Amino acid sequence: MGVLNVKSITVALPAYNEAENIPAMVEEVVNTLESLGRTYEVIVVNDGSRDNTAAVVRELEARYPHVRLVDHTVNQGYGAAVWTGLTSAKTDLVFFTDADRQFDLGELPKLLAKIDQADLVVGYRSPRRDPLMRRLNGWGWSRLVTLLFGYTARDIDCAFKLMQRHVVDTLKDQVQSRGATFSAEFLVRAKRAGFRFEEVAINGHRPRVAGNPTGAKLSVILRAFRELIAVRGQLAQQEQTKTKHI
Repeated sequence: MGVLNVKSITVALPAYNEAENIPAMVEEVVNTLESLGRTYEVIVVNDGSRDNTAAVVRELEARYPHVRLVDHTVNQGYGAAVWTGLTSAKTDLVFFTDADRQFDLGELPKLLAKIDQADLVVGYRSPRRDPLMRRLNGWGWSRLVTLLFGYTARDIDCAFKLMQRHVVDTLKDQVQSRGATFSAEFLVRAKRAGFRFEEVAINGHRPRVAGNPTGAKLSVILRAFRELIAVRGQLAQQEQTKTKHI
């Protein structure tokens, strides 16, 4: 049935210092979901922002009945914000994207059209509208993750992913990364759990117009590598344990 199915959906938006972007982003999300005519909720996870992101979202809650704020009192990291949004959802389908307005929500139906044949639909930016250095860093990171764990998706960190609720329920006690490694670990564990993947080109990736990205900060990068090493060790240990019981 593709986009004609009536499964309810949650859109989770991780937000850190996105007060400038969040009003327009929430409006775009609400308009898109209203046009689809399905039951929905929008969860904005404020990850300990230093600006007035939380206050802005509270104003949006009053304006839009389907919007809900989940507040991290201190900054926990990108992955923590995404995971809080996904695990707070109570709908059949769960989708997440960033609050920085770089993605066109009008492309969500492309993922919905595939979800009846998959457990997880992963977008990839085509083209990616980021500065050259961010594109190179993303390319290198994806290659490293593929080298360590095998292929999962062509654009691992693309924040345009739709999944069946049971994917989150299955992985909720497994995924440990709370920083930038979150998407990599999530996809690796989902693949190893046997979930069906579909990939979709996302053509509506836009340059950031407000706010500042944090992915290139040294502390974020170092945390990502520490988490990646930890995931590698955990999975290797699990494989050894499994082998001993065969």
